[in-house]
Amino acid sequence: MRLPTSLCAAVAALALLAGVAQPVGAQPADQGRKDEEVTGFRFQILTGDDSEVTRRIAEDLYKRLVPTFAAFRTELGQRRRMLYVAIGPAALRDAVARRCDCVIISAFTSSQVWRALTDKTPGVRAGLTTAVYAEPAPADQLRLAALLYGRPVRVGAILGEDTTFLRPALEAEVDVQPFAAGDDINHTLNRMTRSEVLLAMPDGDVYNPENVRNILLSTYRRKQGVIGFSADMVKVGALATTYSEIEDINTQVAEIAAAFVVTGNLPPPQFPRYFRTVVNEGVARSLDVRVTDGARRFAHLPAKLPVRPAAKP
Repeated sequence: MRLPTSLCAAVAALALLAGVAQPVGAQPADQGRKDEEVTGFRFQILTGDDSEVTRRIAEDLYKRLVPTFAAFRTELGQRRRMLYVAIGPAALRDAVARRCDCVIISAFTSSQVWRALTDKTPGVRAGLTTAVYAEPAPADQLRLAALLYGRPVRVGAILGEDTTFLRPALEAEVDVQPFAAGDDINHTLNRMTRSEVLLAMPDGDVYNPENVRNILLSTYRRKQGVIGFSADMVKVGALATTYSEIEDINTQVAEIAAAFVVTGNLPPPQFPRYFRTVVNEGVARSLDVRVTDGARRFAHLPAKLPVRPAAKP
């Protein structure tokens, strides 16, 4: 699935899907190990709605998490530490509001929304919450821009007040222009005439319904390619983007969970590790960009989940 620009809004509300795994090789009760000495983990997938997309995310994620948690004894489930995987902003809001001794991995929420939710919630503790952001990694987008043009290109980006935290990761290679709510987007674009490419970031103040059409038309007239932040944005006029399928994000979440169970450490919030590329060939021709197969095939794909034989009836 190519993640739509509205995915973060689509996975909102407050439904739950439990994910307590079944035991594998349960140990005899007479081994002399007391219940209170048993440590381990259980998991629960929190969802924001019961849509088809959300169900697909949760079902695929459940299959990937079960092997990690299956070794912990189910009858001691209430003694085990809870790991929540929050799918979308509403589920993340639910998770951080619980104020429990638990671990949270957020997925399918943009970096902007993740920071807004976690910064404003006093119960969030450092080291116990992390995320796989919904939008592409800026470094991968910049690499894609160079592949599309076959050379280093001058890249510009517009950052609103809620995305200024991205400036340190961009400004070494990108001409960053600030934007505040109420600013004239055309004035901001006029300050970027030297840029050959506009790197779009999912900022609601900048890329809202009133501005997106203006941005795409203005850059198109100036022969500036737009590296979008979703496949849907490419469909409506951006030049190209990297994007992650559901399975790509879920693989990364499962890897983070598995590493946490072993080490007890969570990595910092991160952009998608696995991705593919989509190009708007019509826009490329109009911009005189000769797209190579190398650019079209630019990707980092996860290993496939092993197919388990069906259980015999």
